[in-house]
Amino acid sequence: MNLSRTTLLVVPVVGFLLIFFFVPMIWFASLAVREVEVPRALPQTVAALRDWKPGQTPPTVVFDALASDLKTARSSGTLAEAAHRINYEVPGVRSLLLRAGRTVARAPAETTFDAAYFTSIDPLLTSDAFLSVVKRAGGGISDYYILSSLDLQRTTDGAIAQAPAENRLYLDVLARTIKIAATVTLCCLLMGFPVAVLLTTVSEKAADWLMILVLLPFWTSLLVRTTAWVVLLQREGLINSLLMKIGVISEPLAMIYNRTGVIIAMTHVLLPFMILPLYGAVRAIPPGYMRAAASLGARPLTAFIRIYLPLAAPGIAAGSLMVFILSLGYYITPSLVGGASDQMLSYFVATYTTGTGNWGLASALGLLLLASTFLLYLVAHRLSGGRAISLS
Repeated sequence: MNLSRTTLLVVPVVGFLLIFFFVPMIWFASLAVREVEVPRALPQTVAALRDWKPGQTPPTVVFDALASDLKTARSSGTLAEAAHRINYEVPGVRSLLLRAGRTVARAPAETTFDAAYFTSIDPLLTSDAFLSVVKRAGGGISDYYILSSLDLQRTTDGAIAQAPAENRLYLDVLARTIKIAATVTLCCLLMGFPVAVLLTTVSEKAADWLMILVLLPFWTSLLVRTTAWVVLLQREGLINSLLMKIGVISEPLAMIYNRTGVIIAMTHVLLPFMILPLYGAVRAIPPGYMRAAASLGARPLTAFIRIYLPLAAPGIAAGSLMVFILSLGYYITPSLVGGASDQMLSYFVATYTTGTGNWGLASALGLLLLASTFLLYLVAHRLSGGRAISLS
């Protein structure tokens, strides 16, 4: 009976997570491999290309099917979506396919739709490059978006090769994202550890006030906090004005719309996520351990490194892991205070979903970020001896 009641209490939470978290996430992730536009707009062409291989002369039935599909897709409104998808791999084909659709629709009934006909429209429509993309994208599932997120592509004959230099972007962005996240984590650790130790050494009343200051950022909107840093860090902002007034600098420093501004703002936002796990671990360390080490002749630095730091390691691992993972997915702060070369992977995910409508590539980049996070999580788990997972 007790088990039944417990199950009933858990069902609403599980159902909520299933409906509003897991199902949408799985659906979004599936877009990285699903192909919808080409099979829906050019089904006969895809079927006619089933036995065709690049380098072979396409049979006439392929172009008969293409003409029929272009007429149907143009009237149903699906041609533009398919042309947009093929254009990702064959630049310039979008306008070409739309023009071919109009040309085929106006053709007399006795017209023979063969390779010569489509060559007269544009030779690209009969090329291996175009037909091989139609065949791959028409299978319902393809690895195009996954390969693109890794700066790879398939050649005309189906082999995997590195993308041209001008199209290689995402691995560099991933490396930049990891570098920024690691820098922010280190800054939070260096600033948060002394605060956590201070919270355990001051009086209870003072610790309560300090904890309020630590938690204060949680009560302020992330957008407001980030915008405040824009005001503070600009060339005529409060920080530059103060530094110039006291004579530290002679001209304003560039602290906004660059990597410096991103790291400062993200460190401020994420610092509480480092302090809280650290405080929980440090508070559990008996103060007598350090006094005992001192009584045995250990110097303060030696006692800190050999006794205090190992005992605080689970909190360090948990806080660092939490800050690092949160940093990897940051979007608003780098977008507002960073420059073009400081945008992280989440910026491109947002751009492809809300800007260009390339949901497949956005999904693939999201999976790349998720896989990187999971891999780094396993590394942190191994380095911390499993303590990061138990405290996170």
